[in-house]
Amino acid sequence: MGYEEAVRLQEELVRRRRQGEIPDQLLLLEHPHVLTKGSRASEEHILVDPAARERLHLTVHESGRGGDVTYHGPGQLVGYPILQLREGERDAHRYLRRLEEVLIRVLAKFQIQAGRHPSYTGVWVADAKVAAIGVRLSHWVTSHGFALNVNCDLRFFETIVPCGIQDKRVSSLEELGLSELSLERVTRALVPEFGAVFEREMVEGVS
Repeated sequence: MGYEEAVRLQEELVRRRRQGEIPDQLLLLEHPHVLTKGSRASEEHILVDPAARERLHLTVHESGRGGDVTYHGPGQLVGYPILQLREGERDAHRYLRRLEEVLIRVLAKFQIQAGRHPSYTGVWVADAKVAAIGVRLSHWVTSHGFALNVNCDLRFFETIVPCGIQDKRVSSLEELGLSELSLERVTRALVPEFGAVFEREMVEGVS
């Protein structure tokens, strides 16, 4: 799904969730090559000029999330939870930690020991980031979310300073030895873990 289309879909789902028309949602999808800029993004963190971006079929979009600049593309599982946070859940930091927990549990299913970094949001294996997180909260309804690098082309991260972090690597499950792992298989592993961490019943919707 194109990035702009996904943003419009999220905005519509957030509106409907706030009005109580729909239950909580979890969108799981893939984007074509795109750079997205969060609320703290610096233009200096995009390292390729417009001509180079055109050659790479790489577009740039503003996003409504927090954070700096990041890359999305084929081979990356992107998750956008649209959740009405309940009483007791309404803490932005706790929400970020729970998203990290979901992904840490998923990677453990594939025998990858992942964890948190003391200074940065996201999910890390040693000193390499395998999942980025950037969210938006509107009246305690969430949007945007996480991007897990499964088998994406890591060379695209060289076009940016990922999340504004100068001195850390970006990795993927493929680079970590899981070269045969599909996004579908990761999705099947993720859904029950998301339900367990966020205490939601997971029901498959229309794809």
